[in-house]
Amino acid sequence: MPRARSGKATHRRHKKVLGLTKGHRAARHTLYRTAHESMLHALHYSYRHRRERKGDFRRLWNVRINAAARAGGLTYSQFIAGLRRSNVEINRKMLAEMAVKDPEGFATLVASVTETNLPP
Repeated sequence: MPRARSGKATHRRHKKVLGLTKGHRAARHTLYRTAHESMLHALHYSYRHRRERKGDFRRLWNVRINAAARAGGLTYSQFIAGLRRSNVEINRKMLAEMAVKDPEGFATLVASVTETNLPP
């Protein structure tokens, strides 16, 4: 019985790694050993950054809400606290969308928060 060699499997595995590192620079997409290391790092970064993206967007929404609320005479924290006291349940993503696409609607929301939550 002839000796079983793993040439085909190895070649296929190497091609898969080299395909994944197609856009990388220099030896990172041509030489298997460096390409494999580059691929592992790239996959790790993509996993980590998919989770970071959620925080990035939340920070962006907060900045947009803050800018629109300040235009209405409130700070971000006063605006959010006022929404909570008014039992308005709109998430930050929708608030930021309103601030950008519907400034008049956002202004009415800010006005309703200010008039219902004046300090005693």
